[in-house]
Amino acid sequence: MAETQTTWLSQDSFDRLSAELRDLETRGREEVAERIESARSEGDLRENGGYQAAREEQSKMEGRIVELTLLLRDAQVGEGNVDTSKVGPGVVVTAEINGKEQKFLLGSRQAAADLDINVFPEAAPLGVAIMGASVGDERTYQAPNGKDMTVKIISLEALR
Repeated sequence: MAETQTTWLSQDSFDRLSAELRDLETRGREEVAERIESARSEGDLRENGGYQAAREEQSKMEGRIVELTLLLRDAQVGEGNVDTSKVGPGVVVTAEINGKEQKFLLGSRQAAADLDINVFPEAAPLGVAIMGASVGDERTYQAPNGKDMTVKIISLEALR
């Protein structure tokens, strides 16, 4: 059985994603079902582009519903009770990455739409490398381009 991963989300992100899920499960499903039924009535389904497009849209939407359901089920929601003594989900990290200072949140990219800060997932190479690190710790990880990157933790804080 796959291990579930807790994802940090702000309350605004959680509310926005919950509303999207409700919309997809109700209005979205109804609209796609109507398009499929309408296209089905046009005749031969093997050569019916409208039917194929509606079925593909339905498949993508159902995938998004599953993704949101799992994300929201396992989400840690909040902003105020984050442990800032070490790097973890929901912590704003200021780090020197290969000589450049960067400030980012460790959490779900789903939260990025509501925040004015870069967000890196805990499961990304950077997130995995610095998870549990404290101020002053230095870690190395391999970036997606294959280069080794050095990260030094400068400060940790809660999102404001």
